[in-house]
Amino acid sequence: MNRVRIKFCGITRLEDALLASSLGVDALGFVFTRHSARVVEAAAASRIMRDLPPFMTSVALFMDDEPSWIRQVIAIARPQLLQFHGDEPAAECAGYGLPYLKAVPMATVTDVASYAAGFHGAAGFLLDAHSRGESGGRGRRFDWSRPLPPGRPWILAGGLDPGNVREAIRSVRPFAVDVSSGIESAPGIKDAGHMRAFVDAVRSTEEP
Repeated sequence: MNRVRIKFCGITRLEDALLASSLGVDALGFVFTRHSARVVEAAAASRIMRDLPPFMTSVALFMDDEPSWIRQVIAIARPQLLQFHGDEPAAECAGYGLPYLKAVPMATVTDVASYAAGFHGAAGFLLDAHSRGESGGRGRRFDWSRPLPPGRPWILAGGLDPGNVREAIRSVRPFAVDVSSGIESAPGIKDAGHMRAFVDAVRSTEEP
C-alpha cells in the first residue's frame, strides 16, 4: 500500500504540534467553530502555525460559521487549507480563496458519490461518522465496508485510534487518516504515547 497521509485534528497546544511534526504527521487541524470543545483562538493558532516546519499543512475547521468569522480567522491565523463540517454550500466553501475539504456525514449520506459530486471543487472529502448537523470528534466509526467511488482523495475519520487504524486502512484504503479523540487524554489535549502509537500503526500498513 502507498504511503497514507496523517492528519491530527483538534490541536490546541504547541507541544502537541511540535511532537506531531517530529513524528512526520502531514497536517494539523485547528478547530475554529465556537461550540466545539476543541476550539482554539485564532491568535493562539497563529502562534502555533508559525512554529510549524515547511511542508506541514495547517487546516482550519469550521461548521456553519458566519462568513465574517471565517474571514477573520483566515486573516489572523493564515491557514493553508479549510475544512467544512456543516451544511455549507459549495459556492461558500470555494469563496475564501483557499483550497478546502468537505466532510461527509456518513451517518446521514447514503450516496457518497452524489454528495461528492455537489462539491466538485473540493480538494478532498473527509468521511466521518457523524450525522448531518453534528460535529465530528466524537470517537464514533461508520461501516468501513461501504463502497466508495474511485478517483477522489478520501480522508478517513471517525473513531480511529492506535488499535484500529490498521484495520481501517486495509478496509477503506484511504488517501489519508484523520484522528482527534483517539489520541487524546482530554478534548484538545493530545497524549504523546497515543500519538506515537497511531503513527507507528499507520506506517506499519505501508509497503517498504
